Amino acid sequence: MLNPAEMTGLEVMQAFINGEFPAPGIAKTIPMTPTEVELGRVVFIATADERHTNPLGGVHGGFAATVLDSVTGCATHTMLKAGEGYGTTDLNIKMCRPIPFGVKLIAEGKVINTGRSLVISEGYLCDEEGKLYAHATATNMILRK
Repeated sequence: MLNPAEMTGLEVMQAFINGEFPAPGIAKTIPMTPTEVELGRVVFIATADERHTNPLGGVHGGFAATVLDSVTGCATHTMLKAGEGYGTTDLNIKMCRPIPFGVKLIAEGKVINTGRSLVISEGYLCDEEGKLYAHATATNMILRK
């Protein structure tokens, strides 16, 4: 049995993508599935539906924010040593256009700087043609025991 406390962050993310760990609860609320993972980079597929509406009937901005927080955080996760964790300290989202319902969106997160205590990453939420819907930068603090 796999023990995530004894695995590097990259190994944990690889186990998720291979179905060796159950999807986290947020992936049920915001349907997103990891499709690629490598050191410092992840790709998820996400699709908004009627559960994600705002009061005006469009897709709530929290959908993009959650997906982008997830990919920037998971990209950070791939950089961690066994036994380390992380927490988001800053997330900056730029919405470029309204998120569509029922359209497969590709979310990519990449680490752009790793320090001793902080990891900075960026994320993009695009459709299959490459049209950008939202962009994010994030800072994550490395948590050590």
